Amino acid sequence: MGKMTVLALRGVMVALLAGSLFVQAVMVPLLAIDMEGLDAEVAHLRTPALVITVLGLVAAQIVLVCVWRLLTMVRRGTVFSRGAFRYVDVVTGAFCAAALLVFAFGVVLAPGEAVPPGVVLLVGGVGLAVLGVALVVLVLRMLLAQAVARDVEAKRMRVELDGVI
Repeated sequence: MGKMTVLALRGVMVALLAGSLFVQAVMVPLLAIDMEGLDAEVAHLRTPALVITVLGLVAAQIVLVCVWRLLTMVRRGTVFSRGAFRYVDVVTGAFCAAALLVFAFGVVLAPGEAVPPGVVLLVGGVGLAVLGVALVVLVLRMLLAQAVARDVEAKRMRVELDGVI
């Protein structure tokens, strides 16, 4: 991966992390204040919506930090090692947790007449999409495992060849 690509990706990740921290520190409290004046019909949505929002932001921040660490490993040339699995597994778990949060949000919205059923269905579709991303990351983990195994085998064969020569 080229230096410009790494710098561009890091720039995007810094912007996303700063944006998520801003949303957590400023926008969520403002949302909580705005939601205080809700009708009694939807007032029960206030706490679950805020909790799910904060936990979703935390999941996104975890993904950003893990991708940053993986990017550092790519830059150092150590990404094809057992150490990379830890970060990939955390990313997979964070996406699964985010999917569960989206599904939970759909469950919170479903009862009553406050939210149209189409919106709940759309939220379920978003949850399914996030779960799909977790599955893609899982497939990429399997590819990483194959690459690590081949790298280990190549090193073993080099050592054997050096012994023969």
